Amino acid sequence: MLEQLGLIGTLRDEDESPEEPDTESDQEDQPIVLNRKKKLGVRGVKDFNADFVFGESDAPSRGDDWAMQDVMKQLKNKRTATTLDQKIEKIRKKRKAEEKSVEVDADEGKNQEEEDGEDVKPAEGEADADDEDEDEGEDDEDEFDSSDEVILTKSDTLRDKERRGKRRRLGNEPQPESFYEDASEYNEKLTFDNMNLSRPLLKAITALGFKQPTPIQKACIPVGLLGKDLCACAATGTGKTAAFMLPVLERLIYKPRTSQVTRVLCLVPTRELGIQVHSVARQLAQFTSITTCLAVGGLDLKSQEAALRAGPDVLIATPGRLIDHLHNTPTFELTHIEILILDEADRMLDEYFEEQMKEVIRLCSYNRQTMLFSATMTEEVKDLAAVSLKQPIRIFVNSNTDVAPFLRQEFVRIRQNREGDREAVVAALLTRTFQDHVMCFTQTRKQAHRLHILLGLMGLKVGELHGELSQNQRLENLRRFKDDQIDILVATDVAARGLDIDGVKTVINFTMPSTTKHYVHRVGRTARAGRSGRSVSLVGESERRTLKEVVKSAKNSVKARVLPPDVILKFRDLITKLEKDVQAVIRLEREEREMAASEAKLSVAQKRLAGSTDTDQLQRVWFQTQQERKQSRVSKALQEFDLALRGKKKRQQFLKEGKKKDPTAEERAQFEILKAQMFAERSAKRERRPKRARAMAEEEMPAKAANPKAGKGGKKSVFDKELTNTSNKALKEYRAGPSFEDRKRLGLNKKRPGGSKPSFGDKKRPGGSKPSFGDNKRPGGSKPSFGDNKRPGGSRPDYRRPFGEGKGGGGSKRSFGDKKRPGGSRFKK
Repeated sequence: MLEQLGLIGTLRDEDESPEEPDTESDQEDQPIVLNRKKKLGVRGVKDFNADFVFGESDAPSRGDDWAMQDVMKQLKNKRTATTLDQKIEKIRKKRKAEEKSVEVDADEGKNQEEEDGEDVKPAEGEADADDEDEDEGEDDEDEFDSSDEVILTKSDTLRDKERRGKRRRLGNEPQPESFYEDASEYNEKLTFDNMNLSRPLLKAITALGFKQPTPIQKACIPVGLLGKDLCACAATGTGKTAAFMLPVLERLIYKPRTSQVTRVLCLVPTRELGIQVHSVARQLAQFTSITTCLAVGGLDLKSQEAALRAGPDVLIATPGRLIDHLHNTPTFELTHIEILILDEADRMLDEYFEEQMKEVIRLCSYNRQTMLFSATMTEEVKDLAAVSLKQPIRIFVNSNTDVAPFLRQEFVRIRQNREGDREAVVAALLTRTFQDHVMCFTQTRKQAHRLHILLGLMGLKVGELHGELSQNQRLENLRRFKDDQIDILVATDVAARGLDIDGVKTVINFTMPSTTKHYVHRVGRTARAGRSGRSVSLVGESERRTLKEVVKSAKNSVKARVLPPDVILKFRDLITKLEKDVQAVIRLEREEREMAASEAKLSVAQKRLAGSTDTDQLQRVWFQTQQERKQSRVSKALQEFDLALRGKKKRQQFLKEGKKKDPTAEERAQFEILKAQMFAERSAKRERRPKRARAMAEEEMPAKAANPKAGKGGKKSVFDKELTNTSNKALKEYRAGPSFEDRKRLGLNKKRPGGSKPSFGDKKRPGGSKPSFGDNKRPGGSKPSFGDNKRPGGSRPDYRRPFGEGKGGGGSKRSFGDKKRPGGSRFKK
């Protein structure tokens, strides 16, 4: 009855409800099916209409993209002839056509004997239908034959990774003593209604669908409302953006501005993260009069300058573009900044942003509130001295190496002589097991681009995200991945921090990251906001040290995934077969780039001939000269030939052969590992470097920050105390020299002859008599004669005798010039 009317019956009370599959064991229970999505799409489901859309929803009346409209307007639309996917599809169709022509030529020789008298031709309509079926068959055709499916559908084996060595004890970890106060404990019953937030913010929270605050929000929002400096750490995907944006917006509502000035500055390390934070801020402030502005690279400068002149309340920026506006946009300054926020603060304070952060902090107001947020925050205030925190409060909801609670971590071991199998392993994982909503991280942009081409030639829907793409391309690839138009996003570490992409199921690491911090941020793109997720990392022999650190800090069981060797061999043969097509796509890209460069030069020349160029346009100013900027880039860039590596024989041989035009798969994998190791060595060297001695006011150090165990080690000697004291008072005493008490105690006064107090001109006057005015000229009031000050013998001048006595005579003392005249008589003219 119901089926005749086209309706579907509901479950009755006596019916058994279907059991939902467990997300943890879903992948292992199901058999591996090649091109699972295509086969499901052909079969379809007849009970539901795929185009069905709900007529009403509880979401706000405006569209989902309203917060991104201003950003999309600022994009520079550069015209490109063809996209990379179009080039890949062109080469792929060309290869399939060649293979088909070869098969047709082979079949023609066999079918000539059978076609003796049969010349029947099909009708035109049938022929067209056959052509369409063939075209559809080409699209659905797999890269492997049906005979290979037996090998490729072999399931992977999973086993628990055993922990070796001592497990870290959570209860006995030493707590950092350098913070003013620890506020990591919070009220678990706290809700948004109990946080003293204004009604417009509560309305926006309800519109966004937030029900209960996360632990980091429960801990940070009350402290942020008090206006105190804080340093917060929580796992990835726990809502840190709302944790610092809600108290900021509440303070701005409570204290309205009297003039058009920017009062809040939020600094982020990447453009995509800045766009995301700006979108969240706009949605939280949608029912208030608070204005926000975004200043990141890749967007239009003129529109940003116009927005900054209007004086927005909240500014979200990257350091480079912010400094550009500070030096080139008139009437824009940071002297009225009341709140400074550093999102991903450990990244903002490392060596790559060091010079830029110094310039931003110098231009900021001194009396401000500073808030630092990250998933891998440092636990020592001395590492955060650049931001000048005042009695910072520590809020560590999670440890700085904790991954998401519902993340399942898996590792694939790469044997020592099989480094070239990495591409084959990744292709096998993406084709057989993890076919959609996957992010694959690589160490270099070159490897990310190659993986995009390689996987695209295998028929997968792939996109890439790295620093070599234009801003329009980066946002377009990100949008296509969020909208399920592509299944796999190959990215570098530019997408590893802060990006909240809904629905990411799996993260694959082509190589292990350089440090544990980078690993935490990469795998944090999945298992966000309480959802489950999975990470699969390829680990070589040289990367096992990072693996041990990850396994030690893991709270849940860690799995080791083993792929069948036959499967890896099949995919390695396929990659070797596709190598010519990869080079053909790269050649097409190079030709298109050269054509675009020549067109750009031609347009510039035409403008100069027409005289339409703006000669009076001022050149933009940077806080560093061109030479200083170049030197800082060279010293901090991870170059292929790093000076620190030349002394090591293993890598020296590899670096000599690194200039090959066509490297092998093993050499490409080794280069990826080398980049990660170079970064790890530089960071370790930077951590071993002694910290700079800073003069700190003694009254600012609270009593709580003192170490209670300091008294057990014994009293410091005077030498150690004076040597390590860097206060302003100690420096002044050192420059002034020893005091009178120190001279007396050390016996320095005994060296002065006569025991008299020092006076002006004592160095030129021997003896212990009191000095008088004019001692150096001549005592007695007489006119000085030549050579009085140069009198040898140390005799005391007799100024008590009458004028004229003692100038000669037999027994008198000799004066200057006496030795030139015998007899002691006075010289007469």
